[in-house]
Parts: sequence; C-alpha cells; structure tokens
Amino acid sequence: MNIPKQEYPRPSFVRDRGWINLNGEWQFEIDHSDTGKERNFQNRETFNSKILVPYCPESTLSGIGNTDFMKAVWYKREFDIPAEWNNGKILFHIDACDYRTEVWVNGKSVGTHVGGYTPFAFDITNVVKYGEANTVVVYAFDDARNPLQPTGKQDTVYQNIHYCWYYTRTTGIWQTVWLEYVPNIYIDKIKMTPDVDNSLLKVRVTANECVEASKVIAETFYEGKPMGKTEAIIDGKYVDFDINIEELYLWNPRDAKLYDIVFTLGEDKVTSYFAMRKVAIKGYAIEINDVPVFQRLVLDQGYCGEGVYTAPSSEYYEREIRWALEAGFNGARMHEKIFEPYYLYWADKLGYMLWGEYANYHWDCSRPEALYHMLPEWLEAVERDYNHPSIVGWCPVNEGTDYRIARTYIFLYDVTRAIDPMRPIIDTSGWIHAKTDVYDSHDYSGMPDFGKHYESLNTGEGPAYISMGWGRVPAIPYEEQPYMVSEFGAAAVNLMTHEPTEEEYERFYRTFKEHVDVLLDNKKMCGFCYCQWCDSAIHECNGFITEDRRKKYDFARTYEIMNRKAYIEK
Repeated sequence: MNIPKQEYPRPSFVRDRGWINLNGEWQFEIDHSDTGKERNFQNRETFNSKILVPYCPESTLSGIGNTDFMKAVWYKREFDIPAEWNNGKILFHIDACDYRTEVWVNGKSVGTHVGGYTPFAFDITNVVKYGEANTVVVYAFDDARNPLQPTGKQDTVYQNIHYCWYYTRTTGIWQTVWLEYVPNIYIDKIKMTPDVDNSLLKVRVTANECVEASKVIAETFYEGKPMGKTEAIIDGKYVDFDINIEELYLWNPRDAKLYDIVFTLGEDKVTSYFAMRKVAIKGYAIEINDVPVFQRLVLDQGYCGEGVYTAPSSEYYEREIRWALEAGFNGARMHEKIFEPYYLYWADKLGYMLWGEYANYHWDCSRPEALYHMLPEWLEAVERDYNHPSIVGWCPVNEGTDYRIARTYIFLYDVTRAIDPMRPIIDTSGWIHAKTDVYDSHDYSGMPDFGKHYESLNTGEGPAYISMGWGRVPAIPYEEQPYMVSEFGAAAVNLMTHEPTEEEYERFYRTFKEHVDVLLDNKKMCGFCYCQWCDSAIHECNGFITEDRRKKYDFARTYEIMNRKAYIEK
C-alpha cells in the first residue's frame, strides 16, 4: 500500500513504545446533503470511492480532486492491533480534520472534535479486538460558508478563483491518522518555559489522570552530552518543577542551538527538545536574548500545491525554510492557518522565527457566539505550539474590521497572555487595534506614498500611519509601541503568464529595495513582513517562489537588500 507521510507525526513529543501509521488508501464517500448518519453510514459495509489519506479530497494528491463544496465526507478502513498491545491503552489520533469530526470504531462512537486545524485523540482501548480486523469510520462535517466557522483563506464562493481570500478549500482529514500504544498512566502534556536570565527551564508535566506520589524524571542533553537529571514527585494530575541549565547555549535566529530532553513517568517515556531563548520588547525593538533583532518576515500562506493544505513530506518544509533563509528572510507569519508540526520543527532546527496566527478569515467576530467557535481551537493551537522556540509572537486575528467589538480583541489578547507570559502579542493585525504589544499596518500603497506614511514615526510630528482597511478607524491610537509593517508588496514578476523581461526583474529589485530601505532605516520600526512567500495562481503572483516551487529571483541579491543593519540593530 502507498503510505504517504511515513515520518513520526509529532516530532516534539516522541514515544518509541509503539505506533501505527494509518495513512494510505481509505474508502471514501461524499455526503452532499449531510444525511449520512440518518442513512446509517457509520455501519455501512462499503463506500463508493477511494481516497489517499491524509490529503483532502479537494487535492489532486488525494486521488479525488473535487473542488466543489462538500457538506460532509465519510472515511472507512480496517486495521489490526498487535497482540503485545494488550497491556495498556490504545489512542486513535487525527492530527487535523476540517471541521466537526466524529469517529466510530467497530460500530461504537468513540468521540467528537470541533475545529479544522488542531490534533485530537480518542481512547479506543475498550472497543478494539485482538486477532481480527477492526473497522474505523470517520465523519467530517464542513460548512465553509457558515460565518461562524473559521476557515482561513478557503473559498466561500463556488468559482474557486484564488484571489487574496479565495483559495482552494480543505474538507475532512488533512493531517496524519495514527494509532499509539501508551501505558495506563502516561504523560499527556508537557509545557516548557525557558528562563534565560536564571539559567532555568520551567516545566509542567501533566498526566492523563490523577496519580499518587509518582516520580517524574527529566534528563537533559546537549549534542549528546548529558546535562543533568531532575526528579519531581507528581501527586495528582500535574507537577511543576525547574531544571537547572548548567551550560547555557542560546537559540538565536539562524543559529539554532537545541537541547534534547527525556521525560519518564512510570512505564512511559517521552523524548522532546527545548531551547534557551528569551523574547522581550525593549523600547522600539523586539529583542532575542537581549539583542534587538529586526523581524525580516515573509507571509507564508501554507498552501502546498497539489496537496493544498498538506505537504508531501517533512523534507518539503525543510527546503522551504532553507530557501527563505537564503533569500534573506529570518522568519515568517504563518498566515491564516495553523501549520503542520514539521514546519515548526524545521523552523526550530534552522533558527527561523515564526508568528503563530489563527485562521480567522470569513469568521464573523462581530457576533457574540463567534468566540464559541474560535476560542477553544485557538487555545488548543497555542498549547500545541507553546514549546517551539521558533515561535516569537502570537496573533489571534488578522485584519479585524470593526472597532465596535474591541472587547473581543482585548479578550483574545488577555486569554493568550494568560497562557503565554513571555511572547509579544498582536491582537488583530493590520487595520485596527484594541490591546497590542506591537502596532502594525498593512500597506500596499507603493512608493512614494509608502515612504511618506512612516515619516511621522521618525520625526514625531503627527500621528503614526494607520492602514484604514475598508474605511475603519482604529480602536486605539498608536501608543509608542514597536511598529511593524506586517504586510507590504513590491513590483511582482509573474512567471505564470509570460517570460519576464530583464527590465521587469530590475523593477522588482528596485521597488523592493525602496520599500525595505524605508523600513530598515526607521527608528521605531521593529520589522516587516513581505507578502508573500509563494505565488498562488495568476491573481497573486507576488511570491518569491512559484506555485510549483521554482525560485523567481536571485536570492543572493534579495539577501543583500534585506540584511544590512536596521536602525534598531545599530
């Protein structure tokens, strides 16, 4: 059987006790009317089609390639359980399925999950059979036109026109499906917070259930060299403890130093990694380890060509990030999508800064009930990605459009801050602000207006520039925070419509440099984000690479433009 994405699906939380990859060919059925439950699809013998999981049915890699709306989809396959798995628990994992999912194993419902971007797992120990085949059925409901359902850039119109906020939809399973064998008492969550100033790693280990006076052991290593062992007693559901870091190696952009760490709780052993890295705002700069680092970011939409939301392999993301670093960027906004874990893994390994963002486009945050649909998944996303040193900031909302609901943006800021005490937060990027650590704008005006917009930051004469998306006004004025132009463009070169001339290329380099120079030389500017990393069909040809993953520019030249010292770095 062709099994795509065979790598271990959770690179920052690894067990070697036992796991089975369930990617590959599944039975599949589109349920346009969402009447499958009424028609007893959960117990149906066979479905009419086949699909290659974990690719969504809209993708060509799935073998389906249906880009029309699908209100609901169904999956089915059989699996076997190893005989040696009979002395513990068996967890059924789906790392992402859009949007509302229910799972049956051997005809019994084992759980539901709401949200299209975050992982979930169900305990199926009591419903599986040994020595004979087990059957799993997965149902996913997805209504991309519902304004309460966060969909990111997915199309809400039939035409699938790929313009700005109309990208190919993703329905159902789009990340790895797998089985995991764990002890009866196992480590459920690990939260690691580096304290560089005191050479400590602050740790919280949470068990799957309450335990009595059990020992948690944490062993740390740097490049294979033991760095010490720490023990703590967990009496209840979790334990907090500190690990002394005797030899301090700091994670920096383009210089990613990582420690390995092994946690043991009874029979359970989890291998992870961490970094000693400090993020703080000082004056007009975002500092990494007390050094101002200008954010030279690129907007990454996270679309992967034939796989739509899903990359074909871990190495795909390694290449993407190496290319972005080669081009001169030191990080990215993970835009309107919660990315696959291996994207963050390679960012950690390669020293590539990331801003975590939610898929809020087409989500009507002006309605009070909207938070019910968004907040639980945003919390799951922050919790999933908290330990990644590459994450240097959070942004729960992109381009909030209504200052009258400023309390919603303040609430999202405060909830995110309660989980993460250290990273900067932008409440809603681009147009308005209610409570933010970094003030930002989205500016596609072009020169010379672009340059004029930020003169007042340097001179202090008049208000700072505010991008008035759709004619809105800001909830709060600029209050001397670090300022970032978190979206801007330049003269794009379009390889999809014709063979560009040398003059077109030179116009790009010239206009790109004009924009970047304005930002690097501004004394209150902490960074920028160029839009975007990858072309997305003819309507958005402003990427550094094409949709089929070809470099468009001389990366040595763009690197030189971006990487002279910014004002805040001098």
